Amino acid sequence: MTTTHETILDVSGLRIALDSGTTIVDGVDLRLRRGEILGIVGESGSGKTTTALALLGYAQRGARIAEGTVTIAGQDVLALDPPALREVRGRIISYVPQDAAQALNPALRIKGSLTDVLRRRPREKPADVPSLLSAVDLPGTPEFARRLPHQLSGGQQQRVTIAISLACEPPVIVMDEPTTGLDVVTQRSVLTEIARLRDDEGASLVYVSHDLAVVSQLADRIAVMYAGRVVEQGPTSALLTRPRHPYTRGLLQSIPDHRQRVRLAPMPGTAPGLEDRPAGCPFAPRCAQKTDDCTVAPPLLEPVTERHEVRCTHWRRTEPPLVRATVERRSTDPAPAVSVRGLTATHRGRGGTVVAAADISFDLGRGECLALVGESGSGKTTIARSIVGLHRTDRGSILLHGRELPPRIRDRTLDQRRGIQYVFQNPFQSLNPRRRIGEDLARPGQVLRGLSLDQARAEVPGLLERVRLPQRAADRYPAQLSGGERQRVAIARALAARPDVLVCDEVTSALDVSVQAAVLEVLAELRDDLGVSMLFITHDLGVVSVVADRVIVLERGRIRENGPTERLLSAPEHPYTRRLVDAAPTLPDPTPEALS
Repeated sequence: MTTTHETILDVSGLRIALDSGTTIVDGVDLRLRRGEILGIVGESGSGKTTTALALLGYAQRGARIAEGTVTIAGQDVLALDPPALREVRGRIISYVPQDAAQALNPALRIKGSLTDVLRRRPREKPADVPSLLSAVDLPGTPEFARRLPHQLSGGQQQRVTIAISLACEPPVIVMDEPTTGLDVVTQRSVLTEIARLRDDEGASLVYVSHDLAVVSQLADRIAVMYAGRVVEQGPTSALLTRPRHPYTRGLLQSIPDHRQRVRLAPMPGTAPGLEDRPAGCPFAPRCAQKTDDCTVAPPLLEPVTERHEVRCTHWRRTEPPLVRATVERRSTDPAPAVSVRGLTATHRGRGGTVVAAADISFDLGRGECLALVGESGSGKTTIARSIVGLHRTDRGSILLHGRELPPRIRDRTLDQRRGIQYVFQNPFQSLNPRRRIGEDLARPGQVLRGLSLDQARAEVPGLLERVRLPQRAADRYPAQLSGGERQRVAIARALAARPDVLVCDEVTSALDVSVQAAVLEVLAELRDDLGVSMLFITHDLGVVSVVADRVIVLERGRIRENGPTERLLSAPEHPYTRRLVDAAPTLPDPTPEALS
């Protein structure tokens, strides 16, 4: 590591407000040393991305940078006029977005995307496309450079965006959730490349993420944001093993770890909206150690040590993270709810036929949760969609309670459709944006169970209560809910059909860790109370350790290993499984010094 004491980025008193005057981000102070990685973490709505974009002098439409300074390598970015600001972006600070597929021009080949940026590079520092691609561990061949973005995997697309950010050798690089949605192997590869940029190239990085486990693998220091303010900031080891703010502590207790099958401890409540932030400490409504003075005025940042600050009046009372209870293996009915025998499914395109699943066989017991894990393209979603009837199989059979199902959903009876319900990864796309939540929840009862409209509507309050949503959510539209709330609505809609089997496809991949913990707890309660069987698709082995009884590991459409969760995660036998387990991010173990 090449960290020096020279400050390369200095943010002071940053305040960002809507045009209406409502403050989004307030009083943010950040420091980044040369060769250092600063992690910015927090739940959705905490102001992470808004702060990250402000480092480039940018505010989203309807917002403005109202106060503060952002100094990079001695240059005040916010004092520049628009033409000068455009020259600064990419040259002294660059940005790596979360969604690489949307960031890359679909009509430009990889060479064209890189050449556009290289034109701005100083002539005395020449560089070419092959060297930039090689710098991020991509093939520097003409064949690869001629590819279009859609011809690359998600991890390759992300590396191309990193290569673009490096083209002009900026002293500061901002990365906004660059590994969200990637499988653990691809994620490890991208994180390794980011660490190499710091170690070999001396790059200084601001890494924005909601995943503390990922940040802990990279960052030298972490700033935790909540409701537009930095509530804690300090060295990674101290902050993760001995947090002083109750919000940081709550985040840590919401993170699953594949090394230990422990119950999560989700924080109560949700983060306040922009118009709902209280006058005092914004975390007070969710805080177990609040007192009356916490509701009067926002607390100030106080020093814990020389480089560790916390915004909490009672930080000395914050306890270390609890030792969480172990997840006990549930007893399940050995009779299978779903049986898959010799399933083979393909995808056909102009490039030929790709076998997505080859000779797949397994049983899902009644009340059991079976996880399908593997890299992107391993066949997880194809298998799930085949079971539901959304992908036509080439060979094999799927049985529900011992009776074979027609391959296509349109050929299945209403009762067969009711028996297996699918919860999609993106609930916003699966919910009707023009239909109120109450209407959406009533529809499965009418269509699949033959209930009258009044009977179906009468079940809506119970469904909302089952997934811990307030009754007022029934009158809202999907766009008026948060991502975690929409995901719970999608689960409630599936439950409205009274299914025997719930297929959950990456339902927590884009959620904050605190929201993820709440969703996983809801799913656990559904199994306990209703005996629902679950097929759970995910790339997160930490989530697997919490939710699954058994695990099937898939590689290139084939089963590589199958066994109980505890054994498979602690002593994997197949080399591919060991590779997945080794790549999974984990939090550092607490040390006696950190806990003192």
